[in-house]
Amino acid sequence: MSEPLTLSTSEIKHAAQELYQAERQAQPIDPISLRFPEMTISDSYAIQEQWVQRKIDDGQRVVGYKIGYTSRAMQKALNIKEPDYGVLLEDMVFADGSDIEVSQFCDPRIEMELAFILKEELSGENVTVFDVLNATDYVVPALEIIAARSHRVHPETQYKRTVKDTIADNAGNAGIIMGGRPIKPDAKDLRWCGGLLYLNGLLEETGLAAAVLNHPANGVSWVAKRFAPHGVSLKSGQIILSGSFTAPIAVKAGDTIHADYGPLGGISCHFV
Repeated sequence: MSEPLTLSTSEIKHAAQELYQAERQAQPIDPISLRFPEMTISDSYAIQEQWVQRKIDDGQRVVGYKIGYTSRAMQKALNIKEPDYGVLLEDMVFADGSDIEVSQFCDPRIEMELAFILKEELSGENVTVFDVLNATDYVVPALEIIAARSHRVHPETQYKRTVKDTIADNAGNAGIIMGGRPIKPDAKDLRWCGGLLYLNGLLEETGLAAAVLNHPANGVSWVAKRFAPHGVSLKSGQIILSGSFTAPIAVKAGDTIHADYGPLGGISCHFV
């Protein structure tokens, strides 16, 4: 059962507008929970929804969703019991090999993931891994750019933002880069898809997709179930980022990222 809202409609809209401006100006704001310590997860998603709607009003289009906090280690560290989700918008999609302006992001970081591209709608409270695999057109390597439009650590008080702040901040999503070799979802055991993440030629992170709830399709199943009570479904053609299997690494201007997914190829980008 969802927690009740504690914030007023005007407080939710104001918080969403602050995050919207923080992104536009690439200047992080104070964590929302610093001002509203009693806010709930429901408040956070309400803020996220208003933030996304503001972007849609600007002419943006929803192209999919991302799932975060899928590893048990991360959930235990944050004392949470389930993942979170954010919305992917078309201006967040960057091409493989791109030069990406780092100045457009607040504190950018990179993670390795798998993206599921749907060919059929997914909906309902009983969506299984097998339903996800049957509804998926192909799976492709992806990098997620995450950002912090509210301070991860407040510079004056040293207050650390909470999962509620991250959810309000569209689950930290700022961009997605897809590349490598697409595969059909039954072409191999997706749990054993893995990768090596290089920063400026140095290996920084490695991981296996099994870290995502034991199977990356479980991330897609989770978000479909999460949307079911609201009558929302995952649509054909949408991109679903299933969750990271590496720790995030910080990037700055001048950095080059290369992600090696072995038999699934690689993805590269350069930050300028």
